[in-house]
Amino acid sequence: MFRGCRSSFAAAAAPVFRRACIHCTLADTCSPQPAPTSAPGRLPAEASPDLGSTSRFASRPLPFSAFLTDAFGRQHNYLRISLTEKCNLRCQYCMPEDGVQLTPRSQLLTAEEIVTLARLFVTEGVDKIRLTGGEPLIRPDVQHIIGRLRQMENLKTIAVTTNGINLAKLLPGLKTAGLDLLNVSLDTLVPAKFEFIARRRGFHKVIEGIDKAIDLGYDPVKVNCVVMRGVNEDELLDFVEFTATKPLDVRFIEYMPFDGNKWNFKKMVSYQEMLSVIRQRWPELQNLPSEDSGTSKAYKVPGFRGQIGFITSMSEHFCGSCNRLRLTADGNLKVCLFGNAEVSLRDVLRSGATEEELLEIVGAAVGRKKKQHAGMFNISQMKNRPMILIGG
Repeated sequence: MFRGCRSSFAAAAAPVFRRACIHCTLADTCSPQPAPTSAPGRLPAEASPDLGSTSRFASRPLPFSAFLTDAFGRQHNYLRISLTEKCNLRCQYCMPEDGVQLTPRSQLLTAEEIVTLARLFVTEGVDKIRLTGGEPLIRPDVQHIIGRLRQMENLKTIAVTTNGINLAKLLPGLKTAGLDLLNVSLDTLVPAKFEFIARRRGFHKVIEGIDKAIDLGYDPVKVNCVVMRGVNEDELLDFVEFTATKPLDVRFIEYMPFDGNKWNFKKMVSYQEMLSVIRQRWPELQNLPSEDSGTSKAYKVPGFRGQIGFITSMSEHFCGSCNRLRLTADGNLKVCLFGNAEVSLRDVLRSGATEEELLEIVGAAVGRKKKQHAGMFNISQMKNRPMILIGG
């Protein structure tokens, strides 16, 4: 039925999903359920009107989709889309030193395919989309894609994660197109160290991009800093000081293992260790409330304009509240950042599949999502893509 679908999940598409129990393909322990009173693939609700969209998959406001709800009740309303595998930096934690083999252009999602798949997810309940890479701002049609996404009813937030090299130049147009939120990757405040970590120059362009974002009213501008022992853990206090007069949210990210980044446990600086160092300097550091599905533990130095946070993927995982799905540049759906299981939505889409057929594929993948870290006890041993090919 699905020509060309090479994913291991393809076989799971054969059973027809019913709204009453999307996870019956995972086990035969479910008791009989009453027939749904709403459209297939949705929680029972009043019928909603057809908006008359001329797109392939019409956007229509309906209750949250069970196709995006996993066996643990987690509702996935946040989609991260990688626009490209290419990047103009070569950061040590993201890309292997000898680079990666890029997917042929014909196998990457086109702008129209990205918009089509995004619309399908938004129709099912996704209300936040983040565009990643590679480096998303080197894709020539990024502004066009943001503009198309902005037209989607029920999509509340469009965000971008960027290395900031092209940000100052492109941001005015991106804001006009509809960009809401911005994350900039910056792992050091020392220009020479920037070149060492990124294997390229560009520190001053990144700072210029952050300042441009502040000038244009982005508040906060989130700054992602991957902390690596022996590389930049000595700059923790400098990054906190960076928030004193600027509307920044600096998020310290625990170093995570991906293919080719030479991860080892000794390089990882835990959240508790970072917090201890910062509290020695600012004992008055305040803990801030966090979003239910947020990944960052938030803190603030009283009197500082900005704040800091910690993303504790390794030491204190937040899998229980995970609401994220990932779509790679070559069209594969990843339900877990650390998992190596993927399903090709590109192949299914190009085969001429209907909306319902695509949803059954998505539902099968989401239904198999593990409770935490792709079901692995030791994620450092998981064979996975390099981060550059996943989407930061």
